Amino acid sequence: MRAAAFAEFGGPEVLKVMRLPAPQAGPGQVRVRVKTAGVQPFDTAVRSGWTPPGLPGGLPRIPGNEFAGVVDQVGAGVTEVEPGAEVLGFSVLNCYAEYVVVGAGDVTPKPASMPWEVAGGLTAGAQTAELALDGLAVGAGDTLLVHAAAGGVGTVAVQIARMRGATVIGTAREANHPYLRELGAIPVAYGPGLADRVRALAPDGVDAALDGAGGDALDVSLELVKDRDRILTLVEHGKAADLGIQVTRGTRSAERLARYAALYAEGRLIFPVRRTYPLERAADAHRESEARHGQGKIVLLIG
Repeated sequence: MRAAAFAEFGGPEVLKVMRLPAPQAGPGQVRVRVKTAGVQPFDTAVRSGWTPPGLPGGLPRIPGNEFAGVVDQVGAGVTEVEPGAEVLGFSVLNCYAEYVVVGAGDVTPKPASMPWEVAGGLTAGAQTAELALDGLAVGAGDTLLVHAAAGGVGTVAVQIARMRGATVIGTAREANHPYLRELGAIPVAYGPGLADRVRALAPDGVDAALDGAGGDALDVSLELVKDRDRILTLVEHGKAADLGIQVTRGTRSAERLARYAALYAEGRLIFPVRRTYPLERAADAHRESEARHGQGKIVLLIG
């Protein structure tokens, strides 16, 4: 099969299209012919040298942990999913490929009205956002600061936090401020003086911060949020332990994914796709992801 993979750690240029053995579904598993796969900071961190806890090393490695496609093979004991089913799902790695094998419980049906591009990128946006907000214990009355609020995870995080009754301040370029207002956030521009601008918008203080940008944005979060356990970074994985802040934890589930797929299908969740790239341009997709600007999700078109 074709897959976008890397044989050494480094920048986006190490990501190449390779011919690798196609996986086969084992007991309790399904194989999916992948049509689309989302791109996110988790993937770029893996490509740069970070190994998710509990995973073995070894190269080449195929990044990607969310996908949508058509089931083409089921393993022994699988009765709840049939070949030909259109699904979206998740895996820690291996989704930038023509085929991916996952547990039968790690996929959920794709709503007929959901475009393939949206289906391929929804897992990370929805599940990461909910797990992060659960970790931060965001609820009614909180003021939440979301960095990169117009991105894939940020878009959903803003909407979930607003559903929970929180006030959301979202950082983004000024061109994205009308979009953030549409989502229900109070927009604020990046750049020097950000901490003071946020203080002016939140005179009673900021209770929690979700960092989807890293760098200076994380420094601002550390400055504004007193309780470091209520700061979570999606990008600065290597710094989190030393700083005493959180990274996303918890278990993704098909049930949670199905809930958000239904919300999208019902028109109750906004989830735009910013840009799509063919598999051959996965490196360009990573470059755009690492720029951390723009609205919505970046998605690879594979099948």
